Amino acid sequence: MLFGTQIEDIYLIILLIAGGLTILYLFFGDILEGVGEIFGFINPVLILSFFAFFSATGYLLDNITSLSSVLIVLLAAGIALILDTLLHIFVLVPLSSAEESLSYTEESLKGRVGKIIVPIPEDGFGEIVLESKSGMISKPATGFDNTIIYEGTKVLVLEVKNGVLYVVPYENELDADTSV
Repeated sequence: MLFGTQIEDIYLIILLIAGGLTILYLFFGDILEGVGEIFGFINPVLILSFFAFFSATGYLLDNITSLSSVLIVLLAAGIALILDTLLHIFVLVPLSSAEESLSYTEESLKGRVGKIIVPIPEDGFGEIVLESKSGMISKPATGFDNTIIYEGTKVLVLEVKNGVLYVVPYENELDADTSV
């Protein structure tokens, strides 16, 4: 008994609260991302999972074993810490690096070769498609020197301003050698 309540009930209450907060975090987690930026060591996923692991382990140990409550709390905390560490190392870290590798910045588009899919008129805009790891990127484009660039032409991205790619026709030396 703790505060007039069975310890098993306390474990279940903690588990329900941690589970409910986890579901709320799934829906409203973007709002709390700023907290992680301010305090780099605080990750709401790890905190909620620790309480979920702790309460579930404590409940199971209390029902299955005849150990003392203090020993059960210490074992549950240790097991929750180990599981939380494994969750962080094998799930959260790879997910965060995978998310970064699939995204691109406009600066990363400089120097890439693409293909014109909508012709660029003189002093006008067309559309370019670039291949990336995550699929095809389609962006508006204009000629760097305001010349006409026809559909199907390979182009080199020289500059990016306000989401528009400034391109010039691109001829690969290998392509020129094989055509002779």
